[in-house]
Amino acid sequence: MNGTPNRSRLAERHVPRRATVGVRGLAVAVIASLALAACGGGGDGSKTENIPEPSYGDVALPSTLPGPTTTLPAPEVMPLTGLPIDDAAAATRPALVAKIDNHPAARPQAGLNQADIVYEENVEQLTRFAAVFHTNAPASIGPIRSGRTQDVDLFSAYLNPLFVWSGGNAKTTSLINKSVLVNMGALVAYQQGGYKRDSARKAPHNLYADASKIYLLTPKGATRPPQQFQYRTASDAMPTTATASAGLKLSMDGVQVQWLWDSATGVYLRSVGKDKHMDADGSQVNAKNVVTLFMQYKTSAADPRSPEAQSVGEGEAWVYTNGSLVKGKWKRAKETDVFALTDLAGAPIKLTPGRTWIELPRVNKGADVPAGTDPTKVKFP
Repeated sequence: MNGTPNRSRLAERHVPRRATVGVRGLAVAVIASLALAACGGGGDGSKTENIPEPSYGDVALPSTLPGPTTTLPAPEVMPLTGLPIDDAAAATRPALVAKIDNHPAARPQAGLNQADIVYEENVEQLTRFAAVFHTNAPASIGPIRSGRTQDVDLFSAYLNPLFVWSGGNAKTTSLINKSVLVNMGALVAYQQGGYKRDSARKAPHNLYADASKIYLLTPKGATRPPQQFQYRTASDAMPTTATASAGLKLSMDGVQVQWLWDSATGVYLRSVGKDKHMDADGSQVNAKNVVTLFMQYKTSAADPRSPEAQSVGEGEAWVYTNGSLVKGKWKRAKETDVFALTDLAGAPIKLTPGRTWIELPRVNKGADVPAGTDPTKVKFP
């Protein structure tokens, strides 16, 4: 398996993904190895660093979309930021969703400040990020880690996003392959130049993706993502239900998160515990909007250790934008719907154009920091 692929394997790469039954069986075995070497649950990876590198490239590149082909009209603004279009090609390509490690050994991560939208989801006694790229296609994103069953519901609303991940257990892999997500994991795109290892880091926190190369593998017919949120225009005032706020504190699983409004730059700045959360580019992680969607979590059917956000249904929402907090609710009828956000008066909540973070804490795990309050005086919930 670690040698040069034989002629039959090379032929299999040109067979549409859903027809590669034999390859899929082989992939399960390779995925199991990859899960140990590069995508363990919430552990520190100390027992996996000496496991041999798994073989890549044994799974066929997807030549067809896993779901129905959808054609969307040309967007009027960048769909995932609401900003003016300055690159027509980028505006019409599919979204790329990358699963990024948030273990302390994985920081600083690369690419968080280049993503249009970033989700933070609870996993096993820690959190993991799903960075959604569309405007930008960075050459270094990571460290890349494994997927979870909750990813299917969360990202089906992007229609046919390219899903960048290190692998997963057999049940999770099966669910992702049956979804509308386009599998562009390490097993598929490593030998195509889509992934690389950073020798300066220890496994499993050293796998990085190159979005620019993965985009070259996009299946024919993949479309741009729908706009996920409504955005304020220059003439839109903040809603009357908004209250001035300095930011918020969240108790995620194993991580204390703080976002504070910086009026000088017009963004929210992220800290983890007592430390500023830095991006590999040397800047503090930041966003124009922080959308906090309080979630019920259940145990994943694919892994009893793994929590699964119940992102179809409805729940409480706190939207931080422009130095204000707008409380309301989120609602989705099915996984292909975008999150509908409404304020306490029932009106749609509009975001500030720009990059957005979506936090997915458990219910009652958020604390607002009212404007004028010393953040150190507000306890983590």
